[in-house]
Amino acid sequence: MKAGPHPYQEISLSTAGLVLGIILVLLYGLMLWKSDASKEIAKKLPRNSSLGTYFMGFGMIWFWLLVAPPDKGILSTLTMDLGEFNKVKTYLMFGVPLFCLGMIVYVKEFLFVRGLGLCLLMAAAPLLYASDFEGAPMQFMMPLLCYLMIIKGLYFVGMPYLFRDGVNWATATDGRWRGFAIGGLALGLIFVTLGLTVWRGY
Repeated sequence: MKAGPHPYQEISLSTAGLVLGIILVLLYGLMLWKSDASKEIAKKLPRNSSLGTYFMGFGMIWFWLLVAPPDKGILSTLTMDLGEFNKVKTYLMFGVPLFCLGMIVYVKEFLFVRGLGLCLLMAAAPLLYASDFEGAPMQFMMPLLCYLMIIKGLYFVGMPYLFRDGVNWATATDGRWRGFAIGGLALGLIFVTLGLTVWRGY
């Protein structure tokens, strides 16, 4: 394996908090600002196979880069040492693209939700690395959100209809949708604030 720390280990808690917070602020801020339009988009997302193709493809490429061979230049930038599981890397390198293609071609039902779930699982790893072994105030906020992302990702991949049911519930009334958007926006602002203040230097 290549020498030196993995790129995930070089992500600071401050940077991770800022990036995550900005994404949440933009997403939930737009949901609050364009409430009616965002509700209609959300209702169509579960069966949006075209967008699902991009999410599934992106998530699978991300995963493939983690199991890529260590001697392929830029393609090996994210490759990880899997310890005892290194011997299955070759199978994963070929199996992952085939699985991705099979999902995109033959499992279009809820493809977006499955792709979103995969991306949530992949995104949780660098965020967890950023908060690992840190002693910053409120540090627990990052792994707490990451574990929530992992749980949601697993459910979205395995039981994607739950995303549809959740969207239907949230969009049933304007009050629910606004409350959902305000809650997400507040969470994003908290992470931005932490990244700019008490997490600086971590």
